[in-house]
Amino acid sequence: MPNLSFLDLVPVVEGGTIPQALTRAADLAVHAETLGYSRYWVAEHHGMAGIASAATAVVIAHIGAATRTIRIGAGGIMLPNHAPLVIAEQFGTLDALFPGRIDLGLGRAPGSDQRVARAMRRTLDSDPNAFPQDVLELQSYFANDGQTGIVATPGAGAKPDLWILGSSLYGAQVAAQFGLPYAFASHFAPDALDQALDMYRRHFRPSAQLDRPYAMAGFNVFAADTDAEAELLATSQQQAFVALRTGNPRQLPPPVAGYRESLGAQGNAVLDQVLSCSAIGGPAKVANALAAFMKRTQVDEIMVTSAIYDHDARKRSLSITADAAREMKVAA
Repeated sequence: MPNLSFLDLVPVVEGGTIPQALTRAADLAVHAETLGYSRYWVAEHHGMAGIASAATAVVIAHIGAATRTIRIGAGGIMLPNHAPLVIAEQFGTLDALFPGRIDLGLGRAPGSDQRVARAMRRTLDSDPNAFPQDVLELQSYFANDGQTGIVATPGAGAKPDLWILGSSLYGAQVAAQFGLPYAFASHFAPDALDQALDMYRRHFRPSAQLDRPYAMAGFNVFAADTDAEAELLATSQQQAFVALRTGNPRQLPPPVAGYRESLGAQGNAVLDQVLSCSAIGGPAKVANALAAFMKRTQVDEIMVTSAIYDHDARKRSLSITADAAREMKVAA
């Protein structure tokens, strides 16, 4: 059984506020730490009313101050939005504040639409070599090897664990080439999961950070005491996905009984595809789904995620998932 971690988009619920979302994120991170989750990541998204993690490094510091031992980090930082020096300074600061606990997952998508990407004040560079070069520059700042002619302060000598993120084969290639751990976004883009993991493992080159492939995959879990309750809880994220895919992103709505039945065939097909890497149900159903996903992928770590409207129900979902993972370890 792999390690279990959690990805939080810091959802802003309908009728809620950003301060509330941030307070709940810290509380959820403390809960995950108590349950034995390996790491707690937040993700960079911009211009979305239902996501409060845009200032990702700041949110990580907030979570770090509330926790003691769990690894914390970005899943991820969208590197095209930023000069590598800025990220070196931000995560050098985080590494100084929380030594030995910081992860820095790097992605090449903007985490927004093109209009918002332009507002980030970075050139929209279509050069396929730009992302690998930015990763190399970032590594150079942390190594303080003199190649850039600039000493990142903070940053020089910092040792956050770098990860490459991806939802296609491109990230798998970069992670393998650089000898870095790889996280695949199967929780919302599952189509290339198996091919990407195979490519990463076959082409992996050992590095100073990692001597063998280390792969993680995203997996949605909506767990509750009964299957029916879990299915109801999952409708909040289902509504949010449909709204996003139809160009109307919104705050996380409350659950709606019978939501799937109210959708047409096209809407249900979208949800079946985007949420195919998911577990929705009570403890037994979640345990079986986790075991099947592990058997299929053979990943070293599963990063579960879920957007659940009720905070206590979300904490309960994490608890049930952790219990299921522990039972799988005993069975193994």
